[in-house]
Amino acid sequence: MENTANAPVSARVRIGAIPAALARSVPAHSLAVFRIALGALLVIDCWRFIRHDRIWRYFVQPDFHFTYPGFGWVAPLPEPWIHLAWLAMGAFAALVMLGLFYRVSIVALTGLFGYFFLLDRAEYLNHFYLVLLFLLLLCVLPAHRAWSLDAWRAGMRNGAPEPPTVPYAAVFVLRAQMEIMLVFAGLVKITPDWLAGEPLGLWLRAQVDDVPLGWLFQYDAVILAGTWGTIALHVVGAPLLLWRRTRLATFLVYCLFHSLNALFFNIGIFPWLTIAATTIFFAPDWPVRLLSRLTGRVREALPGPAAPSALPTGVMAALALWIAVQLFLPLRAGLFPTEVRWTGDGHELSWRMRIYDRAAEGRFYVSVPGGETWEVDPEDFLTRRQTGKMLVRPDMIHQFAGHLDRLWREAGHGDVVVRADIRKSLNGRPPQPFVDPAADLSAVPYDHFGPDAWVLPLDLPRWGARDNRQALAAAQGSDEG
Repeated sequence: MENTANAPVSARVRIGAIPAALARSVPAHSLAVFRIALGALLVIDCWRFIRHDRIWRYFVQPDFHFTYPGFGWVAPLPEPWIHLAWLAMGAFAALVMLGLFYRVSIVALTGLFGYFFLLDRAEYLNHFYLVLLFLLLLCVLPAHRAWSLDAWRAGMRNGAPEPPTVPYAAVFVLRAQMEIMLVFAGLVKITPDWLAGEPLGLWLRAQVDDVPLGWLFQYDAVILAGTWGTIALHVVGAPLLLWRRTRLATFLVYCLFHSLNALFFNIGIFPWLTIAATTIFFAPDWPVRLLSRLTGRVREALPGPAAPSALPTGVMAALALWIAVQLFLPLRAGLFPTEVRWTGDGHELSWRMRIYDRAAEGRFYVSVPGGETWEVDPEDFLTRRQTGKMLVRPDMIHQFAGHLDRLWREAGHGDVVVRADIRKSLNGRPPQPFVDPAADLSAVPYDHFGPDAWVLPLDLPRWGARDNRQALAAAQGSDEG
């Protein structure tokens, strides 16, 4: 019979070894590459925003900005200061890339990026959220220990460079963050629509004549291979990045996947950011090994690992808390008794990336009880971009209704009623009423932790590529008739 008397003791020993394992020294070069790539991509993104005048269009042109709970006090700076703040963000991103005045630069970059992130909820993107998480982590990680101007300056000052090593925890926390993001990016796609080919089919069929081999997108089998393959790549592929034997092959598949995303969709720096961040799964000294192979020179000698010393209890607690929060945020949608695809409850901060195609049209009606009624086109108060984002999200609909209520009160109309007639389509479904047209949106509360009775339920739980093909054929037949 197997002796299990010592099993609890062995488990405690293994768990007790975790702080020492996270404290062991590893080469700092993979962390340095991560820092350089993130800084460079942010410099590029800053330039893209300037080139396309997005600072003005997103933050100056709108008269109203949608805010996050608790951050209503964050407001755009007046011109030209908001443009200067953006330029400063690009300058600090360049300093982070170079590793110059790193501690000051990374904190300043994080603060400025967080400021722009919070300015308008309508501009939320998952890759902005990912960048913000990376920046917050880099504020406490020694990412400037190798291949930085700070390290070069320290070497010149001290006569010899400091050992280019970091605690393994610095690499581990980035790997954990990437694993969480990649795995959940697959799990959240296990929905009736995605498994049936939508909305990927809508997006790819729109590009049949615009991309190489686009004619393949006419076939349902190709669309379904893409949807199911995407789930497999994330749910199965992400864990394979942790295994040395499958890491390189999986990484190359990810490179192909993200390159195709960049070809088919306008998603900015996200594909390249994800590729760069995925390199953190390779051995911490992989950049030195690669340079040695490319140049034929013997790679630089690194000092042997220092004697293991456990990470402080506070650091271990902070690391555990960070991972716990990152696991909870994507899972919290399961706490809502609503359909997240339709209501958006629990959508933000949960890695639901490009799995919805939502469109809506609507009008608001402001009326004095027993008196006059005004029909409101949202684009009279919002930009077209804001309007498109607002009409598909109950939280923003509620916030805009409150804004209309304040405007009418300030105009001297007193207590008013704000209603909305909004029809929404999800993943190509026929449009259906989205909110109760009889509800006074200026009076009903918005529940951040539960369902809202004034949001109407989704009529068709499942809608796929075949449904859209049949609907399109029926529409074409009706037009011809």
